[in-house]
Amino acid sequence: MGEDKTGLSYRDAGVDIDAANTALKTVKGLVKRTFNDQVLRDIGTFGAMYQPNLKGMEEPVLVSSVDGVGTKLKLAFMTGKHDTVGIDIVSHCVNDILVQGARPLFFMDYLAVGELDPEVVVSIVRGLTNGCLLGGCALIGGETAEMPNMYRPGEYDLAGTIVGMVDRKKIVDGSSIEAGDKIIGLPSSGLHTNGYSLARKICFEVAGLGPDDEMPGVGRTVAEALMEPHLSYAKLMQIVMKVVEVRGMAHITGGGITENFPRVLPEGLGAVIDLGAWTVPPLFRFLGETGNVADMEMLRTFNMGQGFLVVVRADQAEKALETIDLAGQSAMIVGEVIPGNGTVEYKGALNYG
Repeated sequence: MGEDKTGLSYRDAGVDIDAANTALKTVKGLVKRTFNDQVLRDIGTFGAMYQPNLKGMEEPVLVSSVDGVGTKLKLAFMTGKHDTVGIDIVSHCVNDILVQGARPLFFMDYLAVGELDPEVVVSIVRGLTNGCLLGGCALIGGETAEMPNMYRPGEYDLAGTIVGMVDRKKIVDGSSIEAGDKIIGLPSSGLHTNGYSLARKICFEVAGLGPDDEMPGVGRTVAEALMEPHLSYAKLMQIVMKVVEVRGMAHITGGGITENFPRVLPEGLGAVIDLGAWTVPPLFRFLGETGNVADMEMLRTFNMGQGFLVVVRADQAEKALETIDLAGQSAMIVGEVIPGNGTVEYKGALNYG
């Protein structure tokens, strides 16, 4: 091979392969908790392999989605708490394909860092693992890219892709929705993964709070309230869809109910949402009052306590609520489908309790 050289190494350029290998050895045990018989290869191979179980399916259709955590990551950087952002990205993606009636099969993540810290990576993967267990899918692979000078010290970006499956005849696309159908709301756990740019501005700039300060009227610190993980509705809705005819679903993400629910409505229909049907969590009241944010701006920025909306026939609404209650979850009728032009109308005022 010629004369040995002692010049520059990859590590000198900012990429630590040994640190990456250390992290990989640790996360393998975590990831395997999500494996099932359909996962054919361990992580660390060039390509992940998954053999879906097609039993009982006449025309299986794959449904996929990709997304990122967004500026909620800023809270993780500020607090040093990295074990829940993985739950956020998995749950967000799981809910996105759930809207079409798909059950999740597997998830793959993309983590980009400026300097790889094995402890942080393990913490993030622990969250991804927990998110997959909550959503009922396998974490079969991903990519951790160390890119010096691309990110500030201690910062990273996290994104992921979900793949699910649904029988073609069971796709939920909103086409069967009719005027008079009821809209059921499934409560959120907090902001989920949207509205953080405004929330951070209100908390840290307008209110002058720090992550460890108590959020007035909320009973939790700013970090606790804002870092609450995104809920996954997959397992609950798989139960509900076996009991009643679910005609449409909407994941309430960026744009709130205002922008998201119309996406599932057929032409010629609209919706009316009763703002007094649920009690808005104190977190949203604090953000609205402290930031002097108008109600309509709140409704088109945040989920306001409603993480997922479900459309069912009027005569099956009570049965759906009973099923959700028996599953240990809460829900309420928040509106009704009406003739219209694809927009959401609101009646009443936000109920802050």
